[in-house]
Amino acid sequence: MSHIPKSIKIGNNVVIENNVEIGENVIIGHNTVILEGTKIGNNVEVGANSVLGIQAKSNHKMRKVTDSHKKLVIGNNVKVGNLVSIYLGSIISKDVFIGDHASVRENVSINEGTIIGRAAIVELNSIIGKRCTIQTLSYITGDTVLEDDVFIGPCVSMSNDKYMGKKDYKLKGPYIRKGAKIGNNASLLPNIVIGSESIVGAGSVVTKNIDDYEVFIGVAARKIK
Repeated sequence: MSHIPKSIKIGNNVVIENNVEIGENVIIGHNTVILEGTKIGNNVEVGANSVLGIQAKSNHKMRKVTDSHKKLVIGNNVKVGNLVSIYLGSIISKDVFIGDHASVRENVSINEGTIIGRAAIVELNSIIGKRCTIQTLSYITGDTVLEDDVFIGPCVSMSNDKYMGKKDYKLKGPYIRKGAKIGNNASLLPNIVIGSESIVGAGSVVTKNIDDYEVFIGVAARKIK
């Protein structure tokens, strides 16, 4: 059985499966589905037509999905928009905002105060620090790390497969250190490090590591004073 307190406000056609935990003063929009294994904290708002607690699946060309029984944990005061999908095994900390149409895959950690913009995608096994901003339509590839206070502009794209499936390669996305800022439409190649408080200009293609406090622009991105 699921724990559903009296203080919850539920829209029309909402589905709440067994073994779901829901805190106090939660609002769930119309047609939203809360799947087994989801734990929702207090004062959480979930929009319409969202699905929380999705079990990951794969085929022979995709990496094997471990058959884990981890929960989806959503902390206090989280705001989840409309048409959002969030997978089992992820942890969404308190005061996070997730915009409409966004997707958060399995084994993702999103720390407190972070904003995930409209239609942004955070792929599996990624760690997002505190107070980060990931803007509209950005793609955070799997196995990526963002430290605290990182800014990702609209439509930024990242990759984690150096050989695009042609060779064996340990998938590894970018590592972006504290306070770095990535401009609109920039592309980040696999396994690069973006230094603390550094800036990547809009439309840049980053092919190599960037040290702390540096500014890079261009295709391929080069250092400027």
